Amino acid sequence: MERTLIIFKPDAVQRGLVGKILARFEERGLQIAGMKMEQLNDDMLQEHYAHLRDKPFFAKLTRFMKSVPVVLAVLEGVEAVDIARKMCGVTNSREALPGTIRGDYGMSVQSNVIHASDSKETAKKEVARFFAAKELFHYERADFHTVYAEDERNK
Repeated sequence: MERTLIIFKPDAVQRGLVGKILARFEERGLQIAGMKMEQLNDDMLQEHYAHLRDKPFFAKLTRFMKSVPVVLAVLEGVEAVDIARKMCGVTNSREALPGTIRGDYGMSVQSNVIHASDSKETAKKEVARFFAAKELFHYERADFHTVYAEDERNK
């Protein structure tokens, strides 16, 4: 099973959307492997957004991400990284298709409700950045055998 990191951004927390969005992932068949609320700090954000450090919007982004606590979740499932990214939609919420999380709940590029890991490699790094091994769990959901066909269950 693959794991991916999801961050429910400050705007999702402030607007009371965390439960609605989380339910969409669970209804799709992804399961929660870990979840917590945390106040992000400069060190975490410098590391997480290192690839954006030289961008002119970096200071605004880090201020936004520190404005209120965020909810961090690790989701697990077959091809979880790609599934979560497709469900989120494109970064610019105004361009995101209806039916995607950003298309349904966002109107901004920065305040776009959610972060999802962009690759398997990034997901491994991001999950390790925000979660200790003891905070992650693997279990078989009661509907596992109906969500996946027999030949997909061991991926």
